[in-house]
Amino acid sequence: MAPQDDACAELLLDNQLCFALYSTSLLLTKVYKPLLQALGLTYPQYLAMMVLWEGDGITVGDISSRLLTDPGSVTPLLKRLEAEGLLKRTRSRADERVVELFLTDKGRNLREHAKSIPSCILTATQQSAAELGALKAELVALRSSLQQAV
Repeated sequence: MAPQDDACAELLLDNQLCFALYSTSLLLTKVYKPLLQALGLTYPQYLAMMVLWEGDGITVGDISSRLLTDPGSVTPLLKRLEAEGLLKRTRSRADERVVELFLTDKGRNLREHAKSIPSCILTATQQSAAELGALKAELVALRSSLQQAV
């Protein structure tokens, strides 16, 4: 496709940070897909499980906050994880509006099977751990700035 005469560099797709992030995220998720299929998880479920592996007994609000999403969108995902026997959702005794999340033995054991995933991702990126660490730090700083802007 030939460029338009009035095309400006600021509006070229390949010059957009948003497209670089979006397309990279899509490809990274594709790399994760077969690794997670072996565990019976989708990528969003994997993210939720990582939060639960960090600390059992958190609330739906806690997990949605960590995943930067709203509780309404994370609830169906958590219901599926419960149906798979990976976690148990219970109402808080202190406040029945609060739902607490507890890993089952099956959910805790799944962590052992997931331990190889980060090294597989590192290999797929063809980057060093230091390079990826620096990139992650830059992305976290960018995310923090964007959170302040919205």
